[in-house]
Amino acid sequence: MYPCEPVDLDFISEAPFRFVSTVDLAITPEQVFEVLADADSWPQWASVITKVTWTSPQPYGVGTTRTVHMRGHIVGDEEFLSWEPHSHMAFRFNQASTNSIAAFAEDYWVVPTGDGCNLTWVMAMKPNGIAARLGMTVGRPVMAWMFQRFLHNLRRYTDRRFTA
Repeated sequence: MYPCEPVDLDFISEAPFRFVSTVDLAITPEQVFEVLADADSWPQWASVITKVTWTSPQPYGVGTTRTVHMRGHIVGDEEFLSWEPHSHMAFRFNQASTNSIAAFAEDYWVVPTGDGCNLTWVMAMKPNGIAARLGMTVGRPVMAWMFQRFLHNLRRYTDRRFTA
């Protein structure tokens, strides 16, 4: 494992690579957090994720940790920077199985709407090295499309989970 920069919440708005995706969900903010706290749900909608393991006990909060396994044999050890039930959560990588990631964080904002809620997700990254920066630059449009697709998958997943 390679250490990542110990970024704070400011990194999410200042990162050299940021991807912002949004989706309207037909569920309550409480149900969104139920899904986000469910380790088994992540691979159902974020197809790059193969396994999530919480490494801190409940209740989850700032400082909570988990390990995420992704396709391509990438593993990230995460620490939560924010956990405001039903409205906001954010985490960073403390270390990753690849040295191409200098810093990484994600931010999730949930806002109630008349028909459920809106989720805004920001993925923020600072690649390490010229090759990683070039790959992120060239791959930016595909990555933006893929991340938005994950949220469309989340909508389908939550529609099935909460209407069944």
